[in-house]
Amino acid sequence: MREFARVQDQALSLESFDPIQDFPECGGIDIFIGTVRNHHESKAVKALKYTSYTPVAEKMIRAIEQEIKEKYQVSYVRVIHRIGYLDVSETAIIAIAYAAHRREAFQACEEAVERVKHEVPIWKEEFFMDGTSQYVEGCCIRKDTAEPQAKAQQHTHHQHEHCTHEHTHE
Repeated sequence: MREFARVQDQALSLESFDPIQDFPECGGIDIFIGTVRNHHESKAVKALKYTSYTPVAEKMIRAIEQEIKEKYQVSYVRVIHRIGYLDVSETAIIAIAYAAHRREAFQACEEAVERVKHEVPIWKEEFFMDGTSQYVEGCCIRKDTAEPQAKAQQHTHHQHEHCTHEHTHE
């Protein structure tokens, strides 16, 4: 198994991850790549800055990976998150999951991204073209649903509607 930091201050790459060839039992790979987009709530975004409490962030991401691996019975789950200044189109996060079947790969990858965004001490500050900036609350990529428990959490979901979602679906 390749060893690498889960919180990195240089450009992120898929080369960090173990190759699928090391997991012949797996028939599905799900990859999420989140990038910096050029707008937020009709304001032009110039750049983002991510900061973290890295020692805790590292431990938490590794724990999340292990919990998700066990929950979905997947062979491999890894997440790397960038810190520092990022320009538009730069990659902020990569999550990957290898599983025997696509459903488990999709679920594991989505939950990994969501949990890292919600639970790990990594903070995002947006810098706008007009010279202003603001910190953004932890974001959620989960789609709102009409399930009963979603209604109980509706207030929480509304708090996150203002978030910048720096997503590129690969």
